Amino acid sequence: MLGSKRFSTRTLSRKNGLVMFLTAILTTIASEIKVVPFEGEDFRFGLGSAAFFLLILIWPQVSFIRTGIVTGLVVVCIRTIEDIILQEALWSASFISHSPAFLFYFLFAIGFHLIKINRYKTLPLQLGGWAFLFELIANGAEQLTRNVLLHEGSFDVKALGMIIGVALVRSYFVVGLYSSITISEQKKRMQEMLQVGSELYAESLYLQKSMNHIEQITASSHDLYRKLKKKELHLLSVQALQIAQEIHEVKKDSQRILSGLTKLSVEKIQKKLHLSDVLNLVVIANERYSLLLKKRILFHKKIEVDFETHQQIPLLALLNNLAANAVESISDKGEIHINIYEESGNIVFVMKDTGKGIPEEDVPVIFEPGYTTKYNEHGVAATGIGLSHVQEIVNTLKGKIYIERPEKGTVFIIHIPIKSIRK
Repeated sequence: MLGSKRFSTRTLSRKNGLVMFLTAILTTIASEIKVVPFEGEDFRFGLGSAAFFLLILIWPQVSFIRTGIVTGLVVVCIRTIEDIILQEALWSASFISHSPAFLFYFLFAIGFHLIKINRYKTLPLQLGGWAFLFELIANGAEQLTRNVLLHEGSFDVKALGMIIGVALVRSYFVVGLYSSITISEQKKRMQEMLQVGSELYAESLYLQKSMNHIEQITASSHDLYRKLKKKELHLLSVQALQIAQEIHEVKKDSQRILSGLTKLSVEKIQKKLHLSDVLNLVVIANERYSLLLKKRILFHKKIEVDFETHQQIPLLALLNNLAANAVESISDKGEIHINIYEESGNIVFVMKDTGKGIPEEDVPVIFEPGYTTKYNEHGVAATGIGLSHVQEIVNTLKGKIYIERPEKGTVFIIHIPIKSIRK
């Protein structure tokens, strides 16, 4: 156990060291990219501070102060080596010339250490304000050091104004970039959670249906036990009772599983979505699915009514199943049209594809569990539970589902009462 802890500590230490080293190297590279904001002016600035700020936001640092020290030293050393190689400068003179840059990163890092930056990662305005203040202090200290000790440049009102302007722009630019990255990641995670939730929801409906069947079997087994016992067939009656008891245990296990699935698929995903959000998620997911199957499928979506729904998980499960079936029904390339509109107190979902269609004789049985027209390369049939899931969901939402057979493809039409899905 102790050895495992030591190994974990060493691994964490190496990871922290790697993060610190990469932060220093990438910041140094970015600092060599110079921007001249005003034409005809000697004033210019590098992108090192912006890169440093963004990296400490994205990558958790074990110590901001240590990271600032390492970054400052790496920046000074690499610039010194460049001068020695490219300009044949003296090592000592070049090192002293670039040493004020160390002061910038050191002071900048101290500032974020003092305010505990993690508190402000979800407060962009405040985070940008602190970054602006720390950059102003650090940049001002660097420029003042260059002016007083090295007699480089001038530190007048004009220079101060430029420093303030650059610090303001750089700080809020980085905060905006970081916010866009985090929002994108959060949106992606939410989409993944909703997709998983919709799949679990569909499976929970199927499990609920199976439990109802198990309940019927249990009742039949117990009834058989009583009849056998009444006829004094002791061995057979005991065997029937044992079967009933075993089935009852299966039911209890299924109930526990169903309870867990319900919590995962519904209770843990509280975010409410609009119908348009649900439709977008369905289209995105099935565009990816079509690419996975190496098919060129063009999706067309049209929504004439939109509102917030508290049934986003059932709707996702419903539309995802239909869209996935449509994707699978198309051979190489085709189109899928999804329309949503309101009619007579119902929300109507229409999904039309240009796939191979469903044979007329199969229409009465397509919603039966086990029905499928899909087989793998070995001729093994698919499970055929998708459309039975769809019908279960529609029934749960007190709706109705219809199917049409145009000349090409299939059309599914679903009517769901607005009150069943509107928040």
